[in-house]
Amino acid sequence: MTVAAERLERSWESPTVLARVLATVDHKAIGIRYLVTSFCFFVIAGTLALFMRLQLAGANQDILSSETYNQFFTMHGTTMIFLVATPMLSGFGNYFIPLLLGARDMAFPRLNAFSYWVFLSAGIFLYSSFLFGLAPQGGWFAYTPLTEEQFLPDKGLTFWALGLIFLGISTTAGAINFIVTIFKLRAPGMSLDRMPIFCWAVLATSAMIVLAIPPLTGASVMLTTDRVLDTHFFDAGLGGNVLLWQHLFWIFGHPDVYIIFLPGAGIVSEVIPTFSRRPIAGYYYVALASVLTAIIAFGVWVHHMFATGLPQVSMGFFAIASIGVVIPSSIQIFAWLRTLWTGRPQLKLPLLFVLGFLFTFIIGGLTGVMFPMIGFDQQVTDTYFVVAHFHYTLIGGAIFPIFAGFYYWLPKMTGKLMNRALGHANFWLLFIGFNLTFFPMHIVGLMGMPRRNYTYDEGFGWAIYNLLSTIGAFILALSIAVFILNLLYSRANGEDAGPDPWRAGTLEWSISSPPPAYNFRVTPIVRERDPLWMPDGFDWADDAPETGRRRPVDPLQHELIATSVLDGNPDSVDEMPHDSYWPVILALVLLGLFYSLLTEQFWLAGLAGAAVMVAIGGWLWPEQLAAPEEGESA
Repeated sequence: MTVAAERLERSWESPTVLARVLATVDHKAIGIRYLVTSFCFFVIAGTLALFMRLQLAGANQDILSSETYNQFFTMHGTTMIFLVATPMLSGFGNYFIPLLLGARDMAFPRLNAFSYWVFLSAGIFLYSSFLFGLAPQGGWFAYTPLTEEQFLPDKGLTFWALGLIFLGISTTAGAINFIVTIFKLRAPGMSLDRMPIFCWAVLATSAMIVLAIPPLTGASVMLTTDRVLDTHFFDAGLGGNVLLWQHLFWIFGHPDVYIIFLPGAGIVSEVIPTFSRRPIAGYYYVALASVLTAIIAFGVWVHHMFATGLPQVSMGFFAIASIGVVIPSSIQIFAWLRTLWTGRPQLKLPLLFVLGFLFTFIIGGLTGVMFPMIGFDQQVTDTYFVVAHFHYTLIGGAIFPIFAGFYYWLPKMTGKLMNRALGHANFWLLFIGFNLTFFPMHIVGLMGMPRRNYTYDEGFGWAIYNLLSTIGAFILALSIAVFILNLLYSRANGEDAGPDPWRAGTLEWSISSPPPAYNFRVTPIVRERDPLWMPDGFDWADDAPETGRRRPVDPLQHELIATSVLDGNPDSVDEMPHDSYWPVILALVLLGLFYSLLTEQFWLAGLAGAAVMVAIGGWLWPEQLAAPEEGESA
């Protein structure tokens, strides 16, 4: 290792084991924590779903009581939406966005660590409701007035509402961090039109999060005050509006479909070109489609409310918008298909999962365009047809790309290739189990089976389809077990991946696997969109000043280059913060604050609020810069 590399290592790595566990701000460590934690929640949510499928495998089952079923149903949906899909895709973003951009870290490293610790704390907060026998049972959508205190008098829904407020802090902080990182920390020369599509997808997703979380947070605050302080936001008898909750929830809820879909689509846009051996077709159209999806998604929420008695004229406008949102998604699909058709596809494991994604997501899209037809929507509302549709859309749009991302990027993260035989078993079990679980739900839904019911009588003809779905669910669970086995086996016995096992075109493959603490020893200068594929596509800078506005980067001072928003021209040298215990301390104090609000101990909440201010002050207290080592310049 060169002297410069040793200096970089000392400057960027955590000095002690305790710091690596609790104080690290390394985006790669935080990304791995997001992935591991959200995967654990995925297993928990899947276990809840297996119990629900056992309950519905036959008529008049009594494996779960109605109360327990409702608790499992609520926490399964809440976990998959809020604790699995979005944070798992954020894990890929945390790990790979700086590597794709040629940066050494995220723009706000401590905020990044804080975002993870709040995510973990919020998940613990929500699941601790089971320990107190107070798990929420109002559905993951929590429709009022059925979730008001007179109908659900225990604190389960208060747990749920406060948990979403808590989790929104994490999601919003992470989104802001992604936006600033993508705009300001691209490598010199990486203009916006040279940026990888995955970065465009994360950028559009982050903008949606910043706009979509406030309505959900506001609705959750109103529901909490209705339940705790006897306000009447959703009480029509006292001047409230019952439908206000649905409007606020779905203003978040439908954009959230694309908050989940777009990063998965970004992964697909990285995998397909790599294994087609050609750049993605229609780069500008795919990038624009990501942005248009983010815009149009905010104008379609009312199609979740076509059965609530809204005026026909207003529903017509939202029906048109709901059809229009299909267009940018279709642009991406056609671009992927053209890339495959005109390339030389190599059927490696990541591409296999992408093909599974295309099949399942297109089916979900075909059923999706039925719902803007108001008459059809009113017929199938609250049936299992809707359940089948959104699982094809969300699992097809997120879980298959997530597994494609695992098989594509785990060699970079671990330095080991995944086992091919176990990977094929993982894929086929996932593909068969998924379709066997959810396709029969289309049929049973059209036969009239309502969703959210914990049991049903004989004689409706539903039992055989529910039995098939239950068998498929257990095949799905087996596929997850095979993936975990593959991960453990490959970490111990996998073939060395090397820096670039796929001969890919983006910057993360230009460095060692796994990457060093500082990512890039020398800052890359980008000249092409796929820099590793093009002659002279990139070069290594010497970190010397190129404009009068910046000075040389000093590795000893923990610095990186910031660039201009549009063109990626060197703009400044920014000093980055070191490891800190304040993010985890602040998250724990916030956890105490939310528990005190839950128990209505407002004096304790006041103390926790004061502790929050102290923790923020400690976070912002200026660091004392390290003195230069002997023989080195300051």
